[in-house]
Amino acid sequence: MPTVSIIYFSGAGHTAKMAEAVTKGAASVAGVNANLIAINGDNIVKGRYQNDAVFAQLDASDAIIFGSPTYMGGPAGQFKNFADATAAKWFGSVWRDKVAAGFTVSNSPSGDKFSTLQYLFTLAMQHGMIWVGLGEMPMQANGINRLGSFSGAMAQAGQEPTDVAPNAVDKQTGEILGARVANFVLKLKK
Repeated sequence: MPTVSIIYFSGAGHTAKMAEAVTKGAASVAGVNANLIAINGDNIVKGRYQNDAVFAQLDASDAIIFGSPTYMGGPAGQFKNFADATAAKWFGSVWRDKVAAGFTVSNSPSGDKFSTLQYLFTLAMQHGMIWVGLGEMPMQANGINRLGSFSGAMAQAGQEPTDVAPNAVDKQTGEILGARVANFVLKLKK
């Protein structure tokens, strides 16, 4: 059965809520397993992410969806520590031809989220992965893709509690991304 893994870092819990939504979307596709994997700061030793079990899960996955809050115009340092640790996978072309996608959360409507999505895209391209964008028109009447992203899912959250932000339509946008990636993986497997 194809597996979609969602790996993310969350500082205040908002990106975790978005990751849960993306996972819910991927898991909603019959015939697909979805793994939710949090990047734990305790696994960062001397600036390098270390967790062989997580890397084994990602190696065995058909798709990897990357998630990070946008801090100061880019991904969180904890996510970058993880990304830097994927160099061994790059040397061995381990993730080549896996499906990839990404999502991010920041305080303002723009919040330079596009920079983070571009970073996630570049990471995937360096690994030889196949990027799947959101595939939804922006600012739909029902609120889907209200922040106008094509590269991946974006959500807005500031200092609000995690039961308030990201809001329902941002999480639904995340679900759509997860389902789109899962459906794409099924098509590739056929």
